[in-house]
Amino acid sequence: MKKLLAMTAVAALTMAASVSAQEGEAVYNKACQVCHSMGVAGAPKAHDAAQWEPRLAKGIDALLTSVKGGLNAMPPGGMCTDCTDEDYKNAIEFMSK
Repeated sequence: MKKLLAMTAVAALTMAASVSAQEGEAVYNKACQVCHSMGVAGAPKAHDAAQWEPRLAKGIDALLTSVKGGLNAMPPGGMCTDCTDEDYKNAIEFMSK
């Protein structure tokens, strides 16, 4: 019984950890920096507010649609295979400042 409770507790902690959003910088480092660090194929460069301004003006929902569906050379989901909407928002916020 104790072993079952311990396994249940570990599973619950694992699920709780995976539900929380990833930090924007972490998402950027693992999935976005390949293109957004140098502006590959027209990607707005990270931390270049002027390049991000017209994109942000469209609103976060439009940006999420672009990321999730792909846009120009960016494949659907970007390069992040486990990102949630909140993860994408955090990455966008990190890159756009």
